[in-house]
Amino acid sequence: MLRKRGVRTDATRIKTDTPPRDPGAMSGLLTGDSFIAGVGGAVALADSPYPRPGSEPAEVRRYFTENSRSARLSATGQLISTASLARFTVSVARLAARSGQGSRGLRAAALAGGGLAVASLATSGLHTLALSGRWGKEDESAAKLARRSFVFGGPIHGVGFGVLSGSTRSWEDPRPTSRSATRCSRSSRPIRSVSGSAMVSGVHFRHPAML
Repeated sequence: MLRKRGVRTDATRIKTDTPPRDPGAMSGLLTGDSFIAGVGGAVALADSPYPRPGSEPAEVRRYFTENSRSARLSATGQLISTASLARFTVSVARLAARSGQGSRGLRAAALAGGGLAVASLATSGLHTLALSGRWGKEDESAAKLARRSFVFGGPIHGVGFGVLSGSTRSWEDPRPTSRSATRCSRSSRPIRSVSGSAMVSGVHFRHPAML
């Protein structure tokens, strides 16, 4: 009887120490893949290179007038990436809340950085989508929207995603001070791997002009 209790106790302990799985953490991979797929398809469809920051308004208008399908495909990739990033942010914040000491600050950083990254990427995608319509057919409006799309999808998004990724690296404590921190360290490995891969590959700047 004591032996059975001991086995049951060990099984309960193992179950308790097993890090909870969060399938949504892998949405971080879709965040980068959807953006790259959208931009890659847009480049294949386009008849000319995507206008870089500082291009002449006439050049910007010409690109979006002649390549409206490419612009819509690129915007679709950005918006799908936005939805995936929102789900990834939820997973990061959820794990940050279980990271032990300083968890409140880490969760706040994850939500702030992820929220900024999501909002800026969505804004950039919507600007790109608008450029595929009548707003891209005039020099002044095309240049203005293209510039805003770049600022939101490039530097602003990069700051937000950097804060989000930085909050995951803060979990890498070689000697966790509590059992909950240990479980969080184990279960956050996929998230740290995904965010680290994104930073290395450069997709933390999600705008076609950056590629």
